[in-house]
Amino acid sequence: MVGLDTALSAAIGGRTVKPLEKAFGITTVGDLLRHYPRRLAERGELTDLRELKVGEDVTVLAEIKTCETKGFRQSVRLQVIITDGRGRLELVFFGPRNQWRSKELQPGVQGLFSGRVSEFNGKLQLTHPDYTLLRGAQLAEQEADLYAGALIAVYPASKDIRSWVIGNSVNYVLDVLDPVPDPLPVEVRARNGLMSLDEALRAMHRPASRGEWFQARNRLAWDEAFAVQLVLAQRRKAASVNPAIARPPRADGLRSAFEKSLPFELTNGQLAVGQTLTEELSGLEPMHRLLQGEVGSGKTVVALQAMLQVVDAGGQAALLAPTEVLASQHARTIENMLGPLAHAGQLGGADNATRVVLLTGSLPTQTRRAALLEAASGSAGIVVGTHALIQEHVQFADLGLVVVDEQHRFGVEQRDALRGKAAAPPHLLVMTATPIPRTVAMTVFGDLETSILSELPAGRSPISTSVVPVAEKPAWLDRAWSRVREEVEKGRQAYVVCPRIGADVAEEDEPTLDDEPARRPPLAVSDIAPMLAEGPLAGLRLGVLHGRLTSDEKDRVMSDFAAGSIDVLVATTVVEVGVDVPNASVMVVLDAERFGVSQLHQLRGRIGRGEHPSVCLLVTELPEASPSRERLDQVAATQDGFALARLDLETRREGDILGAAQSGRHSQLKLLSLARDEKLIEAARTEAFDLVAGDPGLTDHPLLASQVAALVAEEQAEYLDKA
Repeated sequence: MVGLDTALSAAIGGRTVKPLEKAFGITTVGDLLRHYPRRLAERGELTDLRELKVGEDVTVLAEIKTCETKGFRQSVRLQVIITDGRGRLELVFFGPRNQWRSKELQPGVQGLFSGRVSEFNGKLQLTHPDYTLLRGAQLAEQEADLYAGALIAVYPASKDIRSWVIGNSVNYVLDVLDPVPDPLPVEVRARNGLMSLDEALRAMHRPASRGEWFQARNRLAWDEAFAVQLVLAQRRKAASVNPAIARPPRADGLRSAFEKSLPFELTNGQLAVGQTLTEELSGLEPMHRLLQGEVGSGKTVVALQAMLQVVDAGGQAALLAPTEVLASQHARTIENMLGPLAHAGQLGGADNATRVVLLTGSLPTQTRRAALLEAASGSAGIVVGTHALIQEHVQFADLGLVVVDEQHRFGVEQRDALRGKAAAPPHLLVMTATPIPRTVAMTVFGDLETSILSELPAGRSPISTSVVPVAEKPAWLDRAWSRVREEVEKGRQAYVVCPRIGADVAEEDEPTLDDEPARRPPLAVSDIAPMLAEGPLAGLRLGVLHGRLTSDEKDRVMSDFAAGSIDVLVATTVVEVGVDVPNASVMVVLDAERFGVSQLHQLRGRIGRGEHPSVCLLVTELPEASPSRERLDQVAATQDGFALARLDLETRREGDILGAAQSGRHSQLKLLSLARDEKLIEAARTEAFDLVAGDPGLTDHPLLASQVAALVAEEQAEYLDKA
């Protein structure tokens, strides 16, 4: 019997087993059948050779145009031109031992040709490509069977194992495969018009038509979405079983005093979200809410209201931030916003005040011990920190609310570790300033209810964004530095952002989105800062900020910048979130194409936070026609973070979005597209949550339970884990 769990070596044997494992991690029959065709080709439907790129490993379906022998003796070469009727590609075979190929590589013959695209004398070519000709009389029996149909599956391949070799293996396995049991309940399949799993796996590789192939893709993409949603539904169900401690508001408490002290009016969005949090914190079911909003939409105020409500009810709140700079900024912001309400037991502190403490890994020993004591004793109502909060020796007297800022920097296990420090399940508020497309929210944060803040508070200044194309208009860069000087002369401040710290040191969250050909290394803070100080910004007060500075150094630099004693801050992405200096009115982003779309939007949100009109300048050396340059133009054209998030999703790999790339393993999202499959994901989510509501442990659906267990165990919940 041959099933999906059968070892590939037992099912097919032969020399293809090791190359498949080496290239793609394929070790079982199921692995092979889930190595889906990249596309389908048809006899007579030739590849567009004009789309090939240098350096790609390709398999092309084309027709031989000419076959000629060039040179003589040991310098002889066989030169073959193949065409799709629009473009041409040259095949080259060197040496007299390859001359026999001229007998079979005859004009008019079609074939599949595989190799790595190179360029010689301005022409694209494949050197010593592998090939198989689509002429039945000259094909081996197994290959003739493979290409007997009109549709030809073209697989992701490598230099060690070509598409048609993979196709041979797949066809052999399909011939001996037993019927595949379907984990999906019959009624779910019927409601959603899905074919069976056995039909889908076979049709994916040997479809009778393109329509059948798309049906198979739809079913298999559904399975990917459904497995993720089952995990999320089980997490939600498990979290709701144990009651939390209700934390109702108090009319004369800290929250009320804080709200009365605010020097501005809350937006309608802040009021609505605040009311939702008030109600959920007052209940026994643990709150699990994602709060996402535009940069500068006022999430911190809403979160602080929730934290104070918990403190009023006798509990504590912990705020988990991804970096020490952001944690320190949060602690300072909260203390400043609370004023006397944050200084219990201190001179000038209010009678009903609490304490705000900061806990990070690099605090001096004495300061750290004091912070640990205040958290454990309960004298600190609000504890702000980094990953240090998760460590075993950190204790709380009564942890009632966990606030996680910039959730995409943390994993589920990390936030659960912090929640585990509470005697009863604490309420959870997850915040992100990166707008999230609905498909991503459903797939990554599906165990959380979602609230959105899209309205900006009154008083936020407009930000104009422009691309500075250095290659085409080098004088514009000089103008950019002049603009920085002009703003400083008006009493304003500026950011200059670089992709790297130094020539060989990357920032903790170094940008990786750069689809252009290899070129010079990214610009670094350590090089740019002295260049600016000695050149275009000479005489201005420059500061440097990056992730490799000590905690004290970071605090000193940020304090100096906030106080106005630094004119220009040259920094990495460490300033991406949480840094609030209203006087900063200009930002220059160098090598801007090396940052992701959403990351640029985040960086841009550091300016325009005060009353002064602000400008963001995206500096790039890329030509106008490049894809990365087009992304910069799109960022410059809009300040709509949700529109940019959609663009970011469409231009990034799914594995990057879901965190699979960070594990070094292949993502299980092989077919599901978060950019186009919103309806499918939504339907899978509804079915999954309905199923788990009646069968939390999936005991009545053992095949589904095994599928979910494999997802969590093998991938360590990579769909969820963003660490």
